[in-house]
Amino acid sequence: MLSAFVNAFRTPDLRRKLLFVLLIIVIFRAGSQIPAPGVHVSNVERCIDIVQDGENAGLYSLVNLFSGGALLQLTVFALGIMPYITASIILQLLVVVIPRLEALKKEGQAGQTKITQYTRYLTLGLAVLQATGIVALARTGNLLQGCDRDLLHDDNTSTFLVMVITMTAGTAVIMWLGELITERGVGNGMSILIFTQVVATFPAALWQVKITQGWWTFGIVIAIGLALVAAVIFIEQSQRRIPVQYARRMVGRKMFGGSSTYIPLKVNQAGIIPVIFASSLLYLPAMAVQFNANAESTNWFIDFLNEYLVDQGNPVHMAAYFALIIFFTYFYVSITFNPQEVSDNMKKYGGFIPGIRAGKPTQDYLSYVLSRITLPGSLYLGLISLVPLIAFVLIDANQNFPFGGTSILIMVGVALDTVKQIESQLQQRNYEGFLR
Repeated sequence: MLSAFVNAFRTPDLRRKLLFVLLIIVIFRAGSQIPAPGVHVSNVERCIDIVQDGENAGLYSLVNLFSGGALLQLTVFALGIMPYITASIILQLLVVVIPRLEALKKEGQAGQTKITQYTRYLTLGLAVLQATGIVALARTGNLLQGCDRDLLHDDNTSTFLVMVITMTAGTAVIMWLGELITERGVGNGMSILIFTQVVATFPAALWQVKITQGWWTFGIVIAIGLALVAAVIFIEQSQRRIPVQYARRMVGRKMFGGSSTYIPLKVNQAGIIPVIFASSLLYLPAMAVQFNANAESTNWFIDFLNEYLVDQGNPVHMAAYFALIIFFTYFYVSITFNPQEVSDNMKKYGGFIPGIRAGKPTQDYLSYVLSRITLPGSLYLGLISLVPLIAFVLIDANQNFPFGGTSILIMVGVALDTVKQIESQLQQRNYEGFLR
């Protein structure tokens, strides 16, 4: 990995692209530190210190992970990349449900551009809703429970509207920065911004383990983390290659076909989406408890949610989290990989799997292989995601345990993808050919 970056900086045009990406990252992190208008900065910092030591420290762990710590600080980029991720997931699901969107997807680049435009509009709508909820919680004092300080200088309507508009505009700027990286830099812009926000909280979470547990536990955590990184890299790179043979055919006076290739089915075909789905679903009970925190009368249902689903150290919470990840893995793979469509395309161009007849037998074979390979992929996602929860029980670490769960999957996945793109561009510029 390091050699790829060193060689990239030796190439002038790649060096300009990498420096441009670093510039965008600096701007992005600067916006994550600038407080929104009307925020009482000193009170917010004091309340964050109180919350991190309290029992409700993990309620906003998922959203705060994707904001790089900017959410609780109520900064301009407080919403982070989360609205765009949610909008992208919703559009991917709607493509399967709505025929019009499915037709746009089949139109190629023009249709994908239209879907991207819809994603932007939906992102802004979700940003308005999330910003409204966060500012409302800040006004009522429920954003950082256990702290009675005022988070805002004034809680009037004008301050409320200005903060909502500022955070929504910050989300729009983040989308623009991500598209700039994709067009003029290296790698996928949104993925790199997500990677930046996750890495921003990583050193502090790692050092917190050392402060609270000492050097011995810190060393064990580092060793386990390196083993987890190696395991994640191994699984992320693993794939089942289904051979495909194309028959020879005459088109005019030219002969086409006769080549062989393969269909790569990754063990983790769904990526990190099932973990985000499951975390978001389990975040709803936490939000319900959060909004009813100051209620005078107790409700048995709220108490049940707080004890079994909000408490991340509870075995019921872990079992529900694990089961939801497995369910959403199968669900997401089923809507993103269509064996019938792949079988029809192979048949259209004269391709076939050796030993399998074209048409329905090929579709059934692909479905069988996909279901078999999705099982270890779903178990892998579930076990990796349970690592921070188990660590929280065993060593009393905070909910933002550095190794495991969403953070390590994002860091390893984005790093691998970015290095692959850098190496592919290096090969294009330094291709030696057969003669030397």
